[in-house]
Amino acid sequence: MTTEPDFTIGIEEEYLLVDRRSRDIVPSPPEAMLAACQDLAPGQIHPEFLRCQIEVGTPVCATVQEARAELARLRGIVAGVADAYGLAPIAASTHPFAAWEPQRPTDRDRYNMLARDLGAPARRLMICGMHVHVGLNDDDLRIDLMNQVRYFLPHLLALATSSPFWRGRPMERKSYRLSVWHELPRTGMPDRFESYGEYLHHVNVLVRAGVIEDATKLWWDIRPSSRFPTLEMRITDICTRLDDAVTVAAFYRCLLRMLWRLKLKNVTWRPYRNLLIGENRWRAQRYGFDEGLVDFGRGQIVPYADLLEEMLGLVREDAEHFGCVAELENARGILARGTSAHRQVALYEQALEDGETGWEALARVVDWLIDETVVGVTPLSPPSPPVAG
Repeated sequence: MTTEPDFTIGIEEEYLLVDRRSRDIVPSPPEAMLAACQDLAPGQIHPEFLRCQIEVGTPVCATVQEARAELARLRGIVAGVADAYGLAPIAASTHPFAAWEPQRPTDRDRYNMLARDLGAPARRLMICGMHVHVGLNDDDLRIDLMNQVRYFLPHLLALATSSPFWRGRPMERKSYRLSVWHELPRTGMPDRFESYGEYLHHVNVLVRAGVIEDATKLWWDIRPSSRFPTLEMRITDICTRLDDAVTVAAFYRCLLRMLWRLKLKNVTWRPYRNLLIGENRWRAQRYGFDEGLVDFGRGQIVPYADLLEEMLGLVREDAEHFGCVAELENARGILARGTSAHRQVALYEQALEDGETGWEALARVVDWLIDETVVGVTPLSPPSPPVAG
């Protein structure tokens, strides 16, 4: 293939809705709130599996800057409308102290079917993520690049962690979201497939057996989208800060183009088994970027800062091509100040040192998440609050 793919980009984010006074999750936000958001961004804001969640999605974007502007607009709409109801969205993959038992699923056929099929693990899905779609029109190319980019997914996860707490406890993991997610079937790193045809063959085995209706029930870390001609990256937590989300999305896009350039030269990134990739995935989930990742070529753990510089060098040409060098170089800023998970834990520990109770320390974290979610965002001026009848 010599014609360059579109490499368009789209970003989906899921937020948790919290009460500004209690800082707790709201199990049943007002229906009018979601309707108001949808009126302001038709087709771009949706309910999620649990009613305490809300999902946004950018349109297909040609540039990272366009994607950022759309994501900022959508965060602003949700934040502004929610504020009229005394609520706020937080861009974090878990809530610092909320319990999952009171949460209620959204009453839709798809979600009701999931709840019946998956049982208790589905009711624990009080987690949020970020999904990045990159346009690749060729089916076999999507599979080829999926096989290769798997190697880098733990590196992206390490830049995006935002779920260090669960039900009021530090979980000693930067991404506890993945631990909750793994209770579901068909999650984790996908196998290597030789072609799109082989991929479809395996999907159809499950469909014919009545296990799944279609490939949307494959919840891998990365997958060929069933709805769009895209390769959808799903491994990362949601980034609390907007610019960090853009950095991770831009990095993913540039990595795909770098691998496509290698393909033009009949060069393939060396394949590794999930046994090895999974070890780096675990290290990113457990430590973020604090303890480095394994460089399988060298056979040793390498500091993440060194790996990041190597990755920036690999995709420099692609970042220049897409005009997103600054967005990628923000990754160094993430390392310097920490991901959302790092900063949540630091705030919590500092609050305890200041003599606050455990709940007060966690409430401080929620307040920070509310503020950080709209850094670089202009919240929409909220409509007049609803009048009680």
